[in-house]
Amino acid sequence: MNWLLYALLTVATWGLYGVYLHSGQMAMADPINGRYKAFLFVGIAYFLIAVLAPLAVLKINGAEMTFPAKGAWLSLFAGALGAIGAFGILLAFGAKGTPTVVMAIVFACAPIVNAVASTLMHPPKDGWGGIAWQFWAGIALAAIGGCLVSYYKPAPAPKTAKAAPVAAASVSPGTR
Repeated sequence: MNWLLYALLTVATWGLYGVYLHSGQMAMADPINGRYKAFLFVGIAYFLIAVLAPLAVLKINGAEMTFPAKGAWLSLFAGALGAIGAFGILLAFGAKGTPTVVMAIVFACAPIVNAVASTLMHPPKDGWGGIAWQFWAGIALAAIGGCLVSYYKPAPAPKTAKAAPVAAASVSPGTR
């Protein structure tokens, strides 16, 4: 059952990714380049977690540092797909997409792309005609769910204006 805990870890972290990425972009206080500055720090985080952590685990496990070319290239391509996708999210935010809508579309449609690509790469033994109707229903429900979440997203509360601090007037005795 450890796989389920790891999957839920990914659900939680990826579910928070867009909101925090957008918040980081806004906190850069640079309307033109803030998203790219935020993405730079995403890259730094990837280096720290996706490069140093596996190197440490490989070292601890005493693994040989040999990498078959096919596995290395496929993994590099997968990493490029992930980075391009993350960059696409930033570009969507920059084009006035909101985290709620952008991430709902991404997380509703990505499983559809995954299901179709996996089925194409590893066809079922009985061919496409042997696929259960529930598979197609799941794809339709994912698409419908993404649309519903995007269309009916709750509107954020209006921002309240901060009261301007009242400056104390310095008045000397006997002057007005």
